Amino acid sequence: MEIAMGAIGPLLPKLGELLIGEITLEKQVRKGIESLITELKLMQDVLNKVSKEPADQLDEGVKIWAGNVKELSYQMEDIVDAFMMRVGDGGESTNPKNRVKKILKKVKRLFKNGKDLHRISDALEEVVLQAKQLAELRQRYEQEMRDTSANTSVDPRMMALYTDVTELVGIKETRDKLIKMLTEGDDWSKHPLKTISIVGFGGLGKTTLAKAAYDEIKAKFDRVAFVSVSQNPKMKKVLKDILYGLDKVKYENIHNAARDEKYLIDDIIEYLNDKRYLIVIDDIWDKEVWKSIKCAFSKKSPGSRLITTTRNVSVSEACCSSEGDIYRMEPLSDDVSRTLFYKRVFSHEEGCPQELVQVSKDILKKCGGIPLAIISIASLLANNHQIKKKDQWYTLLNSIGRGLTEDQSLEEMKKILLFSYYDLPSYLKPCLLYLSIFPEDHKIMRDRLIWRWISEGLVYSDKEETSLYELGNSYFNELVNRSMIQPIGINVEGNVEGCRVHDMVLDLICSLSSEENFVTILDDTRRKIPNSEIKVRRLSIQNTKIDVDTTRMEHMRSLTIFTSDVVGKVLDISSFQVLRVLDLEGCKNVSDVGYVGNLLHLRYLGLKDTHVKDLPMEIGKLQFLLTLDLRGTKIEVLPSSVVQLRRLMCLYVDYDMKLPSGIGNLASLEVLDDLGLSDVDLDFVKELGHLTKLRVLRLDCYSFDESLGKALKESISNIYKLDSLDVYVDDGLINCLSEDWVPPPQLCRLAFQSDVSWFKTLPPWINSSLLPLLSYLHITAFKVRPEDIQLLGMLPSLRVLWVMDYSQSRRGEDVVEMPMLSSGALFPCATECNFTSIGAVPSMFPHGAAPRLQHLGFAYPTKWISGTSLPSSESRFVLSTPAKRKRSVLSWRKLSLGMRHLPSLQRVEVDVINEGAISSNQEVDEAMVALNAATQDHPNRPALKIEFVDRGVRCSSRGGRSEACDAIEFQAARVLRSIHPILHPGSMS
Repeated sequence: MEIAMGAIGPLLPKLGELLIGEITLEKQVRKGIESLITELKLMQDVLNKVSKEPADQLDEGVKIWAGNVKELSYQMEDIVDAFMMRVGDGGESTNPKNRVKKILKKVKRLFKNGKDLHRISDALEEVVLQAKQLAELRQRYEQEMRDTSANTSVDPRMMALYTDVTELVGIKETRDKLIKMLTEGDDWSKHPLKTISIVGFGGLGKTTLAKAAYDEIKAKFDRVAFVSVSQNPKMKKVLKDILYGLDKVKYENIHNAARDEKYLIDDIIEYLNDKRYLIVIDDIWDKEVWKSIKCAFSKKSPGSRLITTTRNVSVSEACCSSEGDIYRMEPLSDDVSRTLFYKRVFSHEEGCPQELVQVSKDILKKCGGIPLAIISIASLLANNHQIKKKDQWYTLLNSIGRGLTEDQSLEEMKKILLFSYYDLPSYLKPCLLYLSIFPEDHKIMRDRLIWRWISEGLVYSDKEETSLYELGNSYFNELVNRSMIQPIGINVEGNVEGCRVHDMVLDLICSLSSEENFVTILDDTRRKIPNSEIKVRRLSIQNTKIDVDTTRMEHMRSLTIFTSDVVGKVLDISSFQVLRVLDLEGCKNVSDVGYVGNLLHLRYLGLKDTHVKDLPMEIGKLQFLLTLDLRGTKIEVLPSSVVQLRRLMCLYVDYDMKLPSGIGNLASLEVLDDLGLSDVDLDFVKELGHLTKLRVLRLDCYSFDESLGKALKESISNIYKLDSLDVYVDDGLINCLSEDWVPPPQLCRLAFQSDVSWFKTLPPWINSSLLPLLSYLHITAFKVRPEDIQLLGMLPSLRVLWVMDYSQSRRGEDVVEMPMLSSGALFPCATECNFTSIGAVPSMFPHGAAPRLQHLGFAYPTKWISGTSLPSSESRFVLSTPAKRKRSVLSWRKLSLGMRHLPSLQRVEVDVINEGAISSNQEVDEAMVALNAATQDHPNRPALKIEFVDRGVRCSSRGGRSEACDAIEFQAARVLRSIHPILHPGSMS
C-alpha cells in the first residue's frame, strides 16, 4: 500500500504545476487533470488507512487495486515528465527581462512539436479514464476495514515474560548492570523517583532483560507491576492493568468498571502515595502514550523506580527527560552468542562437531548478536531434535538475507520485525524498502542514500521553502532512532556517516520489496527476473552471471550495478528512456558513458570510482538532473554544457578537475565538493557568489593571495544558507575574512587547513554570538593567545576543535603557556580538542569544564620537564611512584598534569617537543613516567600516545626523521621497558 502512496506523493505537485504553469492545455485535458488530482488525493487517503493493516490481513482485491494505483501513478508521472520536457522551460533563466523571449520560444516549440503535444494529450486522457475506473473500486474499499480479530495470533514477545531464568544465556551480567543503575548509591531508597529506559533493536531481548531485573529486585519494593503497552494501546486498559498489577485483590474487577482516564490516573496516584514501588512499562511505541502514562506516577514516593522498554530512541529520551538514564541494549558478544547457539542446537556448549565449527561462526556473524535471530536459526538446524547435515547448514547460511523469512519456522522472528515495519509512518516505509537495493553487509553512505531518495521522489514536499535534503536527513535519522538501520561511522560533527542493514531486516525488506515489485534484485541466488509478466521498475545487479531480458525494462526508473562486467555486455543502458537513477559507483571497468546524454529523465548520475574519462557534451540536455557524482573518476575537464543543468542540487568533483566558466548559472546547487582553485580563477570565485542556495562548499586552493581572498570573501558573504565551509590552501596567507565579516548564522562546520598558511590571529568573528551552531572548527593562527582559547571555549555547540599555533610549530618560538581558564562552563559540548603546538595541559580546564571531552591533544616542551619554565596553574598534579623511581621524577611534582576532573576522557595525545639539543635521559624518563602516571590516575584509564618532536620534525611515520628523533625514540622505548611494571597494560601506544 505504501508503495502506491509513494508513487502518488511526488505526482500530485507535478500535476499542480501543469495547471498553474504557462503551458497551453486543451480545455478537456485541463478538466481531466483537475479531476485526476482530486481522485488521487482520495486514493491516497484510502491507501493511508489501508497501509496500517498487516498485508496478510488484507483482502486480495485491495492489494490488486493498490497495485493498479501504483502503476497508474508511475505511468502518469512518465507522461507529465515527457510533457514538461517537450514544452517546459528547459531550465531557462527566470529573469523578468527575458519574459517575452521565453514565451515566444515556448509558442514556437509548441507549434514545432504539435504532434508530440497531441500524443501526450491523448495519453493524459487515457490515464484519466483509468483513474475513473479505479475510483469506483476506491469507494468500495473506503468502507470500514473488515474485522480481523479472528486472525489475530499470540504476540511472540509474551514468551519472554514466562521464560525460566535458568534457560537464559548471558543475562546475568546485563541484568546486574541494569540493577546497579536502578539502585546505585548507599541511600538509593531515599532518592526521588527514577526512570531507566531500555532501548534497542527488535529481538535484542529488552523485555527479557526487564523481566529478569524485575524478578531479582521486586522484593525490595512495597508494590510492583509489570505492564505491556504494545503498538496500538487503549489507554484505559493500560491504566487498569497497572492498578490490577499493583493490587490484584483490591482491583479484582477493575477491568469491568466504567471509568475515564482521569479517574484511573488519580486512583493510581492516590494508591502509590508514600509507597516505594517498582513498575515496568514494557513496549512503548509512542511519545504521546508515555506522556499520558507518566501522569500517574508522582515524585512523592522516594526510592521508587520505573523501567520502560522501547525500540525508539526518541521515546526513550522522552521517558528519561526529567530524572533517569537510558540503557542501550547491545548485541550479544561472540562468546555468549556461541554459547546460546550451541545450547539450542546441541543441548550443551561443547557438543559442536569440528566439521560444523566454521559454518557455525559464519551463521552467528549473520545473526549479529541478536538473541531472537540466534534462537530462530538454531531452531531450524535442530528441528525435532535432529541436527541437519553439513550441506544443509551451508544452504541455510547462504540464504540468510535472501528470503529466509519465507521459512515458516522463522514466523516468530518475522512477526517481531513486522511490528517495527508496520509502525513506520507511510513516508518511511518506501525509504526502508529502498535499502534492499544494496547488497548484504554493504556500507550505505548517508548522503548517497538521501540524494537517491530525492531523485526517486521518495522525499518530496509541495512547499517550495522546504529543504529536501534536510527532510531526507530527518527520514534517515528516524530510521536510526527506530532501530531499523544500524548507524556506522559517526563523523567529527557527531552525524552518522552511513548505515548497514542487519541481515534479518534485509531479509524482510527484500521479501516485502519482491511482493510489492518495488525492487528487482539479481544476485547469486536470483539470477533471473522471476515473473515474465512484471515490469522492472528498479533493478539492482549484484552478480556478473545474470540473465537479463532487456525488453521488459522499458519502464525502468532505477539501475544500480555493483559489478563491472555487466555494463555494455549484458545491458544496453541507452535503451532505458525513463531512467531516473543510474548508479555505477565502484564499477572499475566502466570507462565510456556517452549514452547518458540520451537519458533525459535522469535525476541521479553516480560515477564515483569508475574509470570514466569524459562526459558527453549532451549532458547539458539532462534538465532534470539533481545529483552528479564524479569523484574518483579520470575526468580532467568538465564539458561547458554542465552549466546548463539548472536543477542540479549536488555536484561532487575532484580538486584537480577543471570546471567551465558559468558555474554561477547552477542556481539550484546546494553542495559543491571538492572544487580546485588557482590564483587565476578570480572570475570563477566571483561566480560562486551567485550560488545562494549552497549549504556545503569545499575548496582546494593551490595558492592564495589578497585578490583571491577578497573575491572569496565577497562570494561567501552572499551564500547566506552556508552551513559547511572547508578551505584547503597549499600556499599563502588565509587572512581574507576581515574583522568585520559576519559569517552565516547557521554555519556548523568551518575548516581552514594548511601546513604553510595561517590567519595572523584568531579572527574576532569566531565567537559565540555570531557562530552559535558551530560544531567543528579547524584553524591555524600565526600566534594563538591564551585569551583565544577562552573565547573558543565559549562556543556553545563546539564538538571538535583543531587549533594550531604556527609560530611555534615552524619558527621555533616558545610553546604557548596556557593559564587556568576562568569559567567552569567552557567547552560544554566538546568531545575532541587538539591544541597543536599549544601547551593546553589538562589542568588548565577548571572543574565543570569540558564534561564530554573524550580526546585531548596538547604540546609539552622539554624545558617544562626540567622545571625551567612552568605554565601557571592553580591545579597541581603530584606524581606518586614506587620508591625506586622517586629520585628521577622529583621535578615533576610541580607540573600540571592532573586530569581526573575531565570525566569522559578516553584518549590523550602529547607532543613532547625537544627544545634544540636532545633532552637528557632523565628528562625523557620523567616525561614518560609522569604522563603515564597521570593517565593511570584517571578512573577511565585513557589511552596515551606520545610523539617526540625535534623542533618541528615529528617522530612518526607521517613525516621526515632526524638523528634527534631516532635518539629520542630509542630512549623512549628503553624507558617504557623499564617502567612497565607500574603501567596499566595497554595504556601506551
